[in-house]
Amino acid sequence: MKIHPLITTTEALRELCARLAKSEFVTVDTEFMRENTYWPELCLVQIANTEEAAAIDPMAEGIDLTPLLDLLTNNEDVLKVFHAGGQDVEIIVNMTGKTPHPIFDTQIAMMAISQSEQIGYANLVETWLGLTIDKGARFTDWSRRPLTERQIEYAIGDVTHLATIFPRILKKLIKTGRGIWLDAEMEKLADPANYLTDPGAAWKRIRQPGRNPQVLGRMKALAAWRESEAQHKNIPRGRIMRDETLADIASHPPKTQAELAKVRGLSAAWKDNDIGKRLMKVLAEAKPLPKEEMPEKAGRGAPLGKEGALVADLLKLLLKIRAREIDVAARLLTRAEELEALAAGVRDLPVLTGWRYEVFGKDALDLVEGKLAFAVEQGRLKMTHIDDVIAPAPDRLAAE
Repeated sequence: MKIHPLITTTEALRELCARLAKSEFVTVDTEFMRENTYWPELCLVQIANTEEAAAIDPMAEGIDLTPLLDLLTNNEDVLKVFHAGGQDVEIIVNMTGKTPHPIFDTQIAMMAISQSEQIGYANLVETWLGLTIDKGARFTDWSRRPLTERQIEYAIGDVTHLATIFPRILKKLIKTGRGIWLDAEMEKLADPANYLTDPGAAWKRIRQPGRNPQVLGRMKALAAWRESEAQHKNIPRGRIMRDETLADIASHPPKTQAELAKVRGLSAAWKDNDIGKRLMKVLAEAKPLPKEEMPEKAGRGAPLGKEGALVADLLKLLLKIRAREIDVAARLLTRAEELEALAAGVRDLPVLTGWRYEVFGKDALDLVEGKLAFAVEQGRLKMTHIDDVIAPAPDRLAAE
């Protein structure tokens, strides 16, 4: 495979992308920094096919990334392959409003052909190629220039190895017939809505202090305001105000701006500066949270109850057995909260539709409805359908 020197000009990038546009697939990775910013700062893009690979410097003076972004978001003939690519895709969405498409994530694919839940890239390379990756450059400052040869070599390895591994994963997926399982998962990755930040929903990420509509209304308003402030200043939201401080202000709102000086976690300067003034305005205009937006009651064990909790535990055991039997990651089939809902009587669930129903959901439903039991055979736990256990043997029927 040909490894190009670091690409720093639009012309070299355009020529590279013209060649890659003829490929069946390209592997893609990015290096970025976001410790001191709200928006991730793109520092390097790596891309490869089976014949060539290059690192692209988006921070190079005068470089126009349009040829690369067009290849990733507007070319439907080339499959874009990532490994655990959520943050990489987020960056592309921030830049273009679109996701790479069509898209394939090898971390998700590994869940369909092994019991690996979230296999890291280093483990993926070791599993498929028997190589050990030097992680020494992983936590370097990618924004500093010039980049070292070691940094560039490490970064390009993220796509060259993937270009070798991906066809092998694809071959195994085809052999097992599980490729269709991943269609919906990959479409989720390709939905830009998954990467766009809605300030109005930011409050849901914060631990909620009870279910008081007035308190939650203030929390929603404060969280949206903090998100907008952080985006405008391009700094992490925690630099504006920590979650704990926000929740405390929502629960015990100051009556005057001067009282902000007494709030733990805020600078005393907030008592008379502009940002403090904006915060007080938000509090004054906050409305109680509407009934339809109120979070569901957590409830201790509700709505399962003791018996339902036992059923949920049995479902989780069933999930472990089935995942082991077919060599698939349990997380791809379903999650604990879905099994708890099933045990509580909910039936409108993803696990009871499509391929998940055929592979696991049908047996899970049978277990809940008393049609499935556990048995031990030769020291191994297995599932047994009740009908199979109690059905009269043919020879016994003949004798009767």
